[in-house]
Amino acid sequence: MTRFSMIGFALAVVCGASTLAEARPPTVMNSPGYDRRLQESRSQLGSSPATAPADAPVVKPKRSKKKQPN
Repeated sequence: MTRFSMIGFALAVVCGASTLAEARPPTVMNSPGYDRRLQESRSQLGSSPATAPADAPVVKPKRSKKKQPN
């Protein structure tokens, strides 16, 4: 009985330790070049003058006949 309890305890310790591992995909990393370009593009978007959208003419949707199966 002691043998089974020790095996169970060891299994619980192994499972518990595996949940403490930090799981993140390998694509998540610090990239200084990407971060710099991202900040530059965001600053350019913020400094560009806001343009008003042009008044587009309202177009009614075209109605087409549905094809009937023979």
